Amino acid sequence: MEKNLQNPPDYRNDTVLPLPPEVTADAWAVDAGCSGNPGPMEYQGIDLQTGAQVFHFGPVKGTNNIGEFLAIVHALALCWKQGLFNKTIYSDSYNAILWVKKRKCKTKLERTPETEPLYQIIARAEAWLATHNYSNPIIKWETSAWGEIPADFGRK
Repeated sequence: MEKNLQNPPDYRNDTVLPLPPEVTADAWAVDAGCSGNPGPMEYQGIDLQTGAQVFHFGPVKGTNNIGEFLAIVHALALCWKQGLFNKTIYSDSYNAILWVKKRKCKTKLERTPETEPLYQIIARAEAWLATHNYSNPIIKWETSAWGEIPADFGRK
């Protein structure tokens, strides 16, 4: 059962978004959108305190899982660069969270001249993960309990 929240609850003065009580506002939510599989893919990160877009990438030819993986790594790298070592990252993709923990994008996307630029970005993300020990919590966004992740592209 999806909650239809419109405004922040009265007890939440740490965010402009209608976040459930168990979600920390000092966090970024990431998500990918893909039209087709593979197809044009993009991803973004949203600040849960302000609702502002923190970053956006794409569209490029790819898959949703690749976008989810790259979104988490992008968030981690940006947090690292800005010294935000405790910023929580929310993702609704179990696969992407697992891939990041294993420091490897386990995609089955065929490597072709058309997907080669994306594979170069994947290699860069994997290299970053191999050379950085991040401390940011990466938490699974519970869509069934909390509704769509705030970074959702709204294409479903």
